[in-house]
Amino acid sequence: MEKKKNIFLRAFNFYYEGFRSMTIGKTLWAIILIKLFIMFVILKIFFFPNILKRDFKTDEERSNHVIEQLTNQK
Repeated sequence: MEKKKNIFLRAFNFYYEGFRSMTIGKTLWAIILIKLFIMFVILKIFFFPNILKRDFKTDEERSNHVIEQLTNQK
């Protein structure tokens, strides 16, 4: 009877062999990774700037501003 391998090693080997034998799947994974890079890196840089770090110098100033904005009723 052969010794059972670790479940994590078996799962890794399963996915490793599957990705290694892919042909068109590699292209699709490349497209997915490029889209994720665009969504999380490029969009964050241009559309979600860190306003608190830009406008306030210390953590105390930032926290006071956030508390003021949250508790200020308009």
